[in-house]
Amino acid sequence: MYRSHAGHGATMVQRKPMGRKGRELKHNAIWVTVCVSLSLLPHMLFGAEHKKGVGEYGQPRGARTLEQLRVSWYYDWKPRPDVAGVPAGVQFVPMIWGMKNMNEADLKAAKASGTGILLGFNEPNEKGQSNISVEQALDAWPRLEALHMRLGSPAPGTGDDVKSNGWLARFMAGAKARHYRVDFICIHPYQSSFDPDTATKDLIREVTTVHKMYHLPIWVTEYAMAEWGPPQKTPSAKIQAEFIHKSTAALEKFPFVERYAWYGDLPHQPTFSLADAHGNLTIVGNAWSAAPNSGGNLPSGR
Repeated sequence: MYRSHAGHGATMVQRKPMGRKGRELKHNAIWVTVCVSLSLLPHMLFGAEHKKGVGEYGQPRGARTLEQLRVSWYYDWKPRPDVAGVPAGVQFVPMIWGMKNMNEADLKAAKASGTGILLGFNEPNEKGQSNISVEQALDAWPRLEALHMRLGSPAPGTGDDVKSNGWLARFMAGAKARHYRVDFICIHPYQSSFDPDTATKDLIREVTTVHKMYHLPIWVTEYAMAEWGPPQKTPSAKIQAEFIHKSTAALEKFPFVERYAWYGDLPHQPTFSLADAHGNLTIVGNAWSAAPNSGGNLPSGR
């Protein structure tokens, strides 16, 4: 949550001319009001029920697939939108993927997206992804806070999210010690069981565990059935589709799960891609399209 500033209440009824201290207190009070309003804005405008989204990358017909998938939001692991001509009602959410994006141009682009929401570093505990130490991430975090956007935590690789001394746990402990702000938790709970019922139960157990650890809203920003190996293993597209049916119905039931996104709208993952390179929905994509999106689409974020 946005952190508050002590001593701001009395300034609201100040009538006599204020000295320097009084002006500072009034400034703090106004700042708290603005920050709290920003934090609540997504809920006031959109409601917590608009959950279903997608990770989109390298899809040459992204605008078409976003419409067919009936999603409310998407992201592309970048601070800028990857899709031109996004359908009305589909919100783009920017991400600062890693340290390579900690530059003025990318930070300004994320801010300029207009959504007021920002996703933190992608799988910083993985050498093949953003590969950032906890200390590096903590040192960089104030620059993200300075954008005055609703901030999602870094999203660790599969399995780290529930570890009591994992990357995410150490980051959150450091953020608390430094009085940093994290507004919601991002996770990638890929499921290694290829039985849809078991995988759904394991997914909900993981999401619930993370919520109990941090008492913050949860965004599932990547998930599917996958054993990343090596070697990488995935079930058939038919089983993935059945998992979508069961898992989305389950995720919709938990108010603390604010949003979730399938991995992904990209053409190069044959057993869990939502669409092919021509923009045609796969079996998995048809299942995602049919999945509930209670409350309908979000207003455009741009």
